[in-house]
Amino acid sequence: MANIIVVGAQWGDEGKGKVVDCLTEKANVVARYQGGHNAGHTVVIGNEQFILHLIPSGILHKEKLCVMGNGLVIFPEALIEEIEELRKRKVEVGDNLKVSKNAHMIMPYHAIMDGIKESKKGDKKIGTTGRGIGPAYADKIARSGIRISDLYWPELFKEKITNNLVEINFLLKNLYNEEPLDAVAIYDTYMRYAQALAQHVDDTDVIIDNAIKAGKQILFEGAQGTMLDIDHGTYPYVTSSSACAGGAMTGLGVGPKTIDEVLGVVKAYTTRVGGGPFPTELENNVGELLREKGGEYGATTGRARRCGWLDLVVLRHAVRVNGLTGLIITKLDILDGFDKIDVCVSYKYKGKILNDFPKELPVLEACEPLYEQFDGWTESSSNVQSFAKLPKNARAYLKMIEEKLGVPIVIISTGKTRDDIIYLKDFQTTR
Repeated sequence: MANIIVVGAQWGDEGKGKVVDCLTEKANVVARYQGGHNAGHTVVIGNEQFILHLIPSGILHKEKLCVMGNGLVIFPEALIEEIEELRKRKVEVGDNLKVSKNAHMIMPYHAIMDGIKESKKGDKKIGTTGRGIGPAYADKIARSGIRISDLYWPELFKEKITNNLVEINFLLKNLYNEEPLDAVAIYDTYMRYAQALAQHVDDTDVIIDNAIKAGKQILFEGAQGTMLDIDHGTYPYVTSSSACAGGAMTGLGVGPKTIDEVLGVVKAYTTRVGGGPFPTELENNVGELLREKGGEYGATTGRARRCGWLDLVVLRHAVRVNGLTGLIITKLDILDGFDKIDVCVSYKYKGKILNDFPKELPVLEACEPLYEQFDGWTESSSNVQSFAKLPKNARAYLKMIEEKLGVPIVIISTGKTRDDIIYLKDFQTTR
């Protein structure tokens, strides 16, 4: 397998966890490059379901190296809990997990500020998980963040906490009428985290570079999706990191020449969680049916996802900003039984047809989706493992997506487990 980036091509929740789990069999290293514990990757193995929030889903494969890059923001307590839970379920987590020294940490005040600020937005709420992701990235950019490596320089760590709390406590007390935080208590807690994580902390950029030089195959795993990217998504209703393919380079410290392919994971319909514009949203019984059939509830929060038809305007945007070389279609089986399936091919704004995704939020909010209708299928596509055995109209639906986007479909997921998958490309080929 070549060095591959796997990105979400919609608003996240496309099924990247299963895809990465399957492709890991052909990789040596699985490296995640952005996000925090607001992500939820679900993998089903036999009768067991694993939900991972921080650790790459490659951890479920023995003898694979998993890397958490500098582009993540990490809440140590959440990471330690995830490690312990995996170990309880007999999953090995030791030297096979490496955490970047340069990854920034989520501190207790980040989650507090996240919740306070979101609560004051009223009907303009972004839909944040309230876990401190955004404030941690804000501190990183403002150069007041605290890195994982700071844990192992106790006096420096203590100084940074103390300095940050001067402003934080002033705001908590005088602006938000909240109790101030205690620097000593935070320091003591994080020193315990330091001990628990010590064996995993390393120079991950050097590790990945050495692996590439040794001819190892790297799978780069993103969280969330293109439309939640801080630059290319539906700002401000986005996450706080670079969820697109470009984030892999900055979030892991690798150069673009090391990347061979960029695969976009596409749900056969569209969903999003939280606030923000969603042109193809179905606020009717069809949307409800998609939600129930697809189990569209957040792996991290349990929140119901908003559901709608496939949006090719969104996907053309994802193809362009990520440089997608292949598509991975998931949850095709959820469309089984629909007599007719609508697909958004363009938007209409004030009488003008838009084929490209608009950058301005007021324009996007006023867009009307324009649909083409396709025949559905009554036969089951669930658990099918051969393209030729898919229902005729399901094959036609997939071919239509390829033709409209100009990008080949390389994998099709037809169910929850590892075996419910169709490979249309041989990923065994090395660089």
